[in-house]
Amino acid sequence: MNKFAIILFLNIIPFLTFAQDGKSSDYFGNIGKIYVVVGVLMILFICVIGLLVFLERKLARLEQEIHKKD
Repeated sequence: MNKFAIILFLNIIPFLTFAQDGKSSDYFGNIGKIYVVVGVLMILFICVIGLLVFLERKLARLEQEIHKKD
């Protein structure tokens, strides 16, 4: 009986999340700030990728130095 109640509750949760009205679903698009949000996210993504590339190159250089010493 407990499993049935849990499964029933988990199946009802998605229906409770649709309580928002349609007007506020595209807030950033309506006020024209969606481009700012996308721009900031792209800058952050590019910075993270750049940091990973930098660290990978540095790690490869250190690995080469270790292999030269052996």
